[in-house]
Amino acid sequence: MARRRKLPLLVLVVIGMGLVLWAMWVTGFFEAAGSRTGLEEYINRYAPWSQAIFFALQLVAVVLAPIPNNLTAVVGAHLFGLWTAFILSWAAMTIGSLLVFGLARGLGQDFVSRVAGERLSGKYIEVIRRKRGIFLAIAFLFPFFPDDLLCILAGLTDIRFRWFVLLVVAFRPWGLLVSCVVGSSAAHIPMEVVVLLAAIGIIFAVLALKYGDRVEEALFKRFGWKR
Repeated sequence: MARRRKLPLLVLVVIGMGLVLWAMWVTGFFEAAGSRTGLEEYINRYAPWSQAIFFALQLVAVVLAPIPNNLTAVVGAHLFGLWTAFILSWAAMTIGSLLVFGLARGLGQDFVSRVAGERLSGKYIEVIRRKRGIFLAIAFLFPFFPDDLLCILAGLTDIRFRWFVLLVVAFRPWGLLVSCVVGSSAAHIPMEVVVLLAAIGIIFAVLALKYGDRVEEALFKRFGWKR
């Protein structure tokens, strides 16, 4: 897309994002987001459309990232139950991830810089370009990575859209599921188990980053995929 054709779309996207943030501000969202109770009251205020508001917040959390969507998933699970909150969060997260990927691919660095900033973009873009799918898979599994930012940056790389879709569908839901389990109080996990799972996860991440390129290449050859 030529730069002259990108500019009007970029302006519309930025204005749209600004309007969404303004609407969240005037409805008191940012004040409510200071606590779990505040978020619950904010969502319940819109009953019987509370679930639609929750879905919209989860979508906005991916595109604009004013708050982590794992936090709102905890609140949603407490309000609506484990599976309702998870399905709504999963749908919003998937749509939002593909949307920001497409916007970044179509609008390029100008869009990414306005949404993510130059400093954060530079921190992750090179490792995504070098490790590609394997890094995204690990990042999506672990809560300390900025998943939404990585989805935007992935749009600047040469990773194929269908491969990105597979990564989002296969690896992004698990953090949301854990958050929904916590929010619904459906499980009480002993601290020893949490520590063990964290240790296993760290070992897996180290091995994946070291040998993941070979595994990814083998998968592409095995199934005849093209990058």
